Amino acid sequence: MKNLRVRFAPSPTGYLHIGGARTALFNFLIARKEEGTFVLRVEDTDVARSTQESVDAILQAMDWLGLSYDEGPYYQSQRTEIYREKIDQLLANGKAYRCYCTAEILEEKRQRAQSEGRKPKYDGTCRRLTGEAPADKPFVIRFQAPEAGETTFADRIKGTITFRNEELDDLIIQRSDGSPTYNFVVVVDDATMDINLVIRGDDHINNTPRQSQLYQALGYEVPQFAHVPMILGADKARLSKRHGATSVMAYKEMGYLPEAMVNYLVRLGWSHGDQEIFSMDELIEKFSLENVGKSAGVFNPGKLLWLNEHYIKTGDPVRLGDCLVPFLQEKGLDPSSGPALPEVVRTLQDRAKTLVEMAEGAAFYFKKELEFDGKAVAKFLTEDKIALFNELIEGLESLEDWNEETVGDVFKKLMDQHKLKLPAIAQPVRVALTGGTSSPSIFDVVVVLGRETSLRRLRNVLPLCGA
Repeated sequence: MKNLRVRFAPSPTGYLHIGGARTALFNFLIARKEEGTFVLRVEDTDVARSTQESVDAILQAMDWLGLSYDEGPYYQSQRTEIYREKIDQLLANGKAYRCYCTAEILEEKRQRAQSEGRKPKYDGTCRRLTGEAPADKPFVIRFQAPEAGETTFADRIKGTITFRNEELDDLIIQRSDGSPTYNFVVVVDDATMDINLVIRGDDHINNTPRQSQLYQALGYEVPQFAHVPMILGADKARLSKRHGATSVMAYKEMGYLPEAMVNYLVRLGWSHGDQEIFSMDELIEKFSLENVGKSAGVFNPGKLLWLNEHYIKTGDPVRLGDCLVPFLQEKGLDPSSGPALPEVVRTLQDRAKTLVEMAEGAAFYFKKELEFDGKAVAKFLTEDKIALFNELIEGLESLEDWNEETVGDVFKKLMDQHKLKLPAIAQPVRVALTGGTSSPSIFDVVVVLGRETSLRRLRNVLPLCGA
């Protein structure tokens, strides 16, 4: 599409959830692919529920995911004059009217329609009022919708969709307190911001015919629409908190990488052959609405975890080290007090599925005082290991170069002298250096901990062995 303009328009009444993030991602990808413009608009007209905290959380989540926008954020709360002007335009052109029906009258009409087997839509009473308007009586403003015919739009994902106009009632576009309603302001915003493709969740499909009529009544060209299928939990119910975290930033706190989340989100409804792993550049190149499915995507936490494990395993250790810092700090550890973080990461990339797991696995590198597993001490730090530890300390102290090869040679010499297999030496040393029986390769541990720390910890366990 020429001069493509798309938008993401979240409501700041909570955090950015999985469904909203996928919508933002789809808009971002198609804007980048077609060299269009990606607009961010904050729909904060719900004054009672909108908070600055939620705005900040949404902006942080988009930044974390790498979804940079070209314009905005625009705020609906700062555009009230435009909405009033457009409502006045519709009133002046006879395409909107004041409705004085009270809530009690509307409820009575609704119940009567239901009892008579009719759709409980507004019956247009005030549409046909003549004479002077009632003085000092509260009113809403309704859009005067076409009563006959059909409203049709071509959805770029779901195909042509048609609604009979008789099924649609006269939409309220301004409440009795003077505030405009969602379906009206979204049309004014999209039109005045020149949005020509609206990509959003398919829970908005029923809004689209009403909005199409409003575009036409205001003299605007109707944009193209693409309604993305919703995301379901494993039980095929709409994704909610009972299926796990639905906030994007909750996954950051659980140690997920943004590239894993982006890769997972895009595959919730979109596919490109059998390919599972995509870089952002690949997604921008390959993404298209034509390959977005019509049926709902099912959220699978296991698949997201698998992707995260892949990106940790293949990630740049320097960047992963930076990402690891807050998780170590959360455990009360000082990342600057131990080995170089990239070296630590290299020893753990094949062992961690999340940054939380990696921080747990890395903790021993940064602890000033180790906490020992009692069972491991009883099993491996025994009196007969004292001589072994002393010989190991002596061999390591003599090394001029401290690397995996030279450290390995010291271990090999001990194995040959005592006719032992590696685990017989490695496990006691592992307990001495880490406090437990699970760690990366013992050679990696010794090398990354460094000469000073490794030798100090080996000496420190001699009393535990009975020396």
